[in-house]
Amino acid sequence: MLVLNCSTKLLALEKILKSHFPESLKVYGAVMNINRGNPFQKEIVLDSWPDFKAVITRRQREAEADNLDHYTNAYAVFYKDIRAYHQLLEEPGVINWDQVFQIQGLQSEIYDVSKVVANAKQLDIKLSSFKAVHFSPISSLPDTSFLTVSPPRLTHLSVNDADLLNRTWSRGGNKQCLRYIAKLISCFPSVCVRDEKGNPVSWGITDQFATMCHGYTLPDHRRKGYSRLVALTLARKLQSRGFPSQGNVRDDNEASINLLKSIHAEFLPCRFYRLILTPRAFSGKARL
Repeated sequence: MLVLNCSTKLLALEKILKSHFPESLKVYGAVMNINRGNPFQKEIVLDSWPDFKAVITRRQREAEADNLDHYTNAYAVFYKDIRAYHQLLEEPGVINWDQVFQIQGLQSEIYDVSKVVANAKQLDIKLSSFKAVHFSPISSLPDTSFLTVSPPRLTHLSVNDADLLNRTWSRGGNKQCLRYIAKLISCFPSVCVRDEKGNPVSWGITDQFATMCHGYTLPDHRRKGYSRLVALTLARKLQSRGFPSQGNVRDDNEASINLLKSIHAEFLPCRFYRLILTPRAFSGKARL
């Protein structure tokens, strides 16, 4: 195991990962954030350098942790050789197996290998799989002509909006998610449309892997073009900062899939995998 903390090597890793798109996108996004201030207190673990075969991003060990918070306790994985990933999982100190956590990646073998190790360590594992999406470069601002009468207005989220996002996110509804969303809003780009009272009615945020997530429009404000505007604006905001604009969508979310098709988003050949791992001591306590 090697913890990569040299700024020159981290910049070199960023360039290497870019040559392995799209499978490396999750790790690439985390490395970009590390190289631009590291607001989420991440670090990089590899099997070797510079000719690595597996890389894992994780929270720094000194970062404050809640053992039930799988949102924040998140790892992203990219490997050139699945055996190297397996060996990294087995190495002491790479993963904190005593807490609830998640593993993300865009390679199909992640689940099977992680499951073998998790079973041996008596952790339960839950798999979710989604369509992975990438936005083409957006050269101009999205059309905002329908917002000429103010309000509504296009702006960004504040941490005061975190409770609303927690209540409306299918993965939310608990204190860990509330804290996580507030942290995302304070650290990373977001976009929202606000009504005449200043309340968000449509929004999108960016997570710790530079992934666009929790795109949502309140039911009473749908079919007004807000979701399209938010998605395109957030994608362009990320691209203007040098980040790839990526996301994921459930296979049964037809409305979002149709929206993504209408704005010419690219559905990637690989899928997004999220594994949530729970030590049996915490079974029934964690909100997954």
